[in-house]
Amino acid sequence: MRGMEETIRAAFLDRALLEVEATRDAIREAISQLDDGRLRVAEPTADGWKVHEWLKQAILLYFAVTEMTVMELAPFEYYDRIPLKRGWKRAQVRVVPPGTARYGAFLEPGCILMPGYVNIGARVGAGSMVDAWATVGSCAQIGRGVHLSGGVGIGGVLEPPSARPVIVEDGCFIGSRSVIVEGVLVEQEAVLGANVVLTASTPIVDVTGSTPQITRGRVPPRAVVIPGQMPKEFAAGTFYVPCALVIGERKPSTDLKTSLNQALRDYSVAV
Repeated sequence: MRGMEETIRAAFLDRALLEVEATRDAIREAISQLDDGRLRVAEPTADGWKVHEWLKQAILLYFAVTEMTVMELAPFEYYDRIPLKRGWKRAQVRVVPPGTARYGAFLEPGCILMPGYVNIGARVGAGSMVDAWATVGSCAQIGRGVHLSGGVGIGGVLEPPSARPVIVEDGCFIGSRSVIVEGVLVEQEAVLGANVVLTASTPIVDVTGSTPQITRGRVPPRAVVIPGQMPKEFAAGTFYVPCALVIGERKPSTDLKTSLNQALRDYSVAV
């Protein structure tokens, strides 16, 4: 593994090394191990999430060593550098047409992929659902037992290679048409209402106390979050910009997957 990492790091600095077959083999092997789950772009540790920069480099280099080809999966035709994943029955993953995952992504057994999309380098944990028209961007890490509702957009973070991807931890519920990008971390069992938009700079405002507490880039565990607006002064006057409001904490009574929607109904919020 160390030799493969060193080879890929060297090639990322010197693209002339891509002409060496051993280098190309190392890149292909790294993507193969991402595809079957032996490797992952980011993983939880005792000190927080660790990003394996060299694997993101391998993905970027993989585009350079593959050719555009026509792929036919009747009745569909594609023209791309990266093939689609196969072997869903063996992987014990249910895929509803035309749900699509690219080679180099990994879905653990028990996942359900509705007509959504999972990009190269992403990982989706066991028992999670990628609902209709939801997208999981490159290198995003989705935990176990997560529900990505219809139309959710999980952004990809390939560059810079050192940047943290979007991470949604175990047991989270992400409401319809929510968008999470730029390496935002949603911690365990958090619940996002419909249309919440989280970027690295979006204010996340805890309004459960007597004064608002503002953070960015991280949703705390078990938080219940809805979209909001904050006033901001511009040269032309005062205007309202998006924010996310932490309005409470998920209650133990909503921990069963069949009652996740109740976490929002407890606060009179639409799913």
